Amino acid sequence: MLKEFKKFALKGNMIDLAIGIIIGGAFSGIVNSLVKDIIMPVLSILTNKIDFTNLFIALDGKKYATLEAAKSAETATINYGLFITGVIDFIIMAFVVFLLVQWMNKLRKSENTIVVPTTKKCPHCISDIHIDATKCPYCTGDIV
Repeated sequence: MLKEFKKFALKGNMIDLAIGIIIGGAFSGIVNSLVKDIIMPVLSILTNKIDFTNLFIALDGKKYATLEAAKSAETATINYGLFITGVIDFIIMAFVVFLLVQWMNKLRKSENTIVVPTTKKCPHCISDIHIDATKCPYCTGDIV
């Protein structure tokens, strides 16, 4: 069993997975900072600083001015405002990650733009043949 675990642990897949998790954690910090420190302040200006954090329902039936007041009274609350904030944060983060992935894909495509052709068309039968061919394997025509 120990040999099997050692074989599994030293496979490239597990090491790649560990590296991916570490980089994913660092990437998560970058995306969180982007959303919290750059995008959300701009959105707060556009939305007149709407704050959802104090939207809640106190389950004891009393009215509290803030969520903190309800918590200090040790009242059970349904914090739907915090849920709305979480959903908005998720949507913004998902959109930012989408944009970053799109950007990375464009960078990856630009690296692979140099394509060396490996085939050419036979002038007789218009079949794809190897670039170095001097005779077409399909119609046996001579290729100049």
